Amino acid sequence: MRGNSFGKLFSLTSFGESHGKALGVVIDGVPSNLSFSLEDLQKELDRRAPGKLPGTTSRAEPDKAEILSGIFEGKTLGTPIAVIVQNLKQKSSDYESLKDEYRPGHADKTTLLKYGIRDHRGGGRSSGRETLSRVIAGYFAGLIIPKVKVRSFINKLGPFETEKNPQELIYSDDPYILSFGEKREEVINFLNNLKKNGESVGGRVSILIDDCPKGLGEPAFDKLKADLSKSLFSIGAVTSVSLGKGYSMADYSGSEISNDPTNFGGIEGGISNGERIFLEVTFKPTSTVGEKAKEGRHDPCIIPRALPVVESMVKIVLADHFLRQRAYEGI
Repeated sequence: MRGNSFGKLFSLTSFGESHGKALGVVIDGVPSNLSFSLEDLQKELDRRAPGKLPGTTSRAEPDKAEILSGIFEGKTLGTPIAVIVQNLKQKSSDYESLKDEYRPGHADKTTLLKYGIRDHRGGGRSSGRETLSRVIAGYFAGLIIPKVKVRSFINKLGPFETEKNPQELIYSDDPYILSFGEKREEVINFLNNLKKNGESVGGRVSILIDDCPKGLGEPAFDKLKADLSKSLFSIGAVTSVSLGKGYSMADYSGSEISNDPTNFGGIEGGISNGERIFLEVTFKPTSTVGEKAKEGRHDPCIIPRALPVVESMVKIVLADHFLRQRAYEGI
């Protein structure tokens, strides 16, 4: 195995490079007779697609999903589902200067060390564009667990931090409005200035999971928190993942924590307890900066387009564990 597949009973295998002909995914384990909507799938892809959100990359790809197999008359067949997205707006000439250079923080050098060859155009297989395959898989995972609500929001982007309580959030398709409200334009102007100056910032994303079934998770090595962490760490720019009170757990005594089950973030002993699951994910700044950033089409901050990717990886893990639990219960 080369690390291109994820999941057990619900699994995906992604393929393709950033500047190749297409990227895509093969999804296995989706039960039959689930209602499929190409329009709903496209809405999820549009949330991640480049060129749609202000303050992000200028690469304007339509990212239209093409279903190759596994769907018939609006229903899943129970067979492998293959979906591709054509690359139509590549600008490989932007990367010619990088053919013999390694960008710090990217997989340029390590890919060559591992395989002895690399596609330098946009990062090839290691490009963030690969994540569209995860968004597609996340849509199908959501069909398996329709009652589970997975939502994410930006709680920090560079110097901007949301002061909103997660319970008070009014969800919006616009990630800037969702997190920063009336500061939306200020945030966008900040990002545009970063692009102009070839600079970037990182930040943090909060993930809320509600109505998760109890009993998901397989101790000892397939704990739900372990698989969620692995799925989120597999996103290229992620540098840390925390559950519940996360790092602040180091500041509490056992008696302070034990009197409130919500402190454990919805997972105890690696198994979901039916409470809200709360995760936080930290993203590093985009590593390409300076003149190289000005020459290419890079996001000054990856987070606004990463929200659907984060949600999709969570759904993929939950769907996989839901099917595993159902098999364990003999349903």
